[in-house]
Amino acid sequence: MTNSKAHERIDYLFDSGLKIVQSDALFPFSLDSVLLARFAYVPVQHGRLVDLCTGNGVIPFLLSQRTRGRITGIEVQPEVCRLAKRGAVLNQLDGRVDFICDAAQKLPGIIGAHGCDVVTCNPPYFTREAARDLKINRHLAIARHELLITLDEVVGTAAGLLRQSGKFAMVHRPERLNEIMAVMTRKGIEPKRVQFVHSRIDKPANMVLIEGTSGGHPGLRVLPPVAVYGADGKYTKDVWPS
Repeated sequence: MTNSKAHERIDYLFDSGLKIVQSDALFPFSLDSVLLARFAYVPVQHGRLVDLCTGNGVIPFLLSQRTRGRITGIEVQPEVCRLAKRGAVLNQLDGRVDFICDAAQKLPGIIGAHGCDVVTCNPPYFTREAARDLKINRHLAIARHELLITLDEVVGTAAGLLRQSGKFAMVHRPERLNEIMAVMTRKGIEPKRVQFVHSRIDKPANMVLIEGTSGGHPGLRVLPPVAVYGADGKYTKDVWPS
């Protein structure tokens, strides 16, 4: 078992004032989660929000600054979920943000089907086959590859959680966009917004943000692209608004 405690630290989440407990041994949070938390629609006053594959809780913590709704994160790895729970206490959010340690696929049976307003997910990007010969530890393999949950299961779980007209937002790799949109449509979540993320504006996109509506009507908007770094090598205002 990985000794995560030896590598644990507390970091600030950009300019949010929030803190995150993380460990290099357990796949620390990345920029894609931050961008997803900013991209996703959230109800301001009330609502039920869920984050699948939540890791150490970065998306629920950031969403908590945009909504007064109740937020639940679910994470299958106990060592990682423990960090998320500690972060909720550290940020004094344990009364509004909670975490469940279990497989994401089970969540509709745990909290009830079709009762959520928003579901978000930063899922494993790569297929099980791509993980066969990678020399990385199991925590990283689970976070990066579809060893315990597939894209089809992520979208299917979101569909089972969302109420009519609820929103599902996800960050993923552009090379899987066709597959993502096909799966969403098949599961009854109509793709409505897409935004591409580029390391620099003159480079090919390396991330895509996508949001769909449960039972929504066709009609897709492609938003202006996000550039992570400017010509000066620093974060752009898309990433660091202040």
